[in-house]
Amino acid sequence: MTGPSGKYSGDNFSLARLALFSLGATVAVLAVTTMVVVLVDPTPVVGLVIGLIGVAAAIAAMGVVSKRMTRNAFGDGDQDPTHGSGS
Repeated sequence: MTGPSGKYSGDNFSLARLALFSLGATVAVLAVTTMVVVLVDPTPVVGLVIGLIGVAAAIAAMGVVSKRMTRNAFGDGDQDPTHGSGS
């Protein structure tokens, strides 16, 4: 049995591209966090807080990029005609 064809068939989906874009977003956020720590020159506690916020932002960026790329390839789950409302 083949999967759906059309716009959301997932034919243009690449797991390697997803991984590279997700990690690229994470690296960009962590680079900005590093620059903030270097430029602000905070106390150790403030530096720790900035670092933790940066890690949380990096995880969020990875999730946003992954979600967008996956939805672009496969579509939104609510629009799947095979899983209708039961009628």
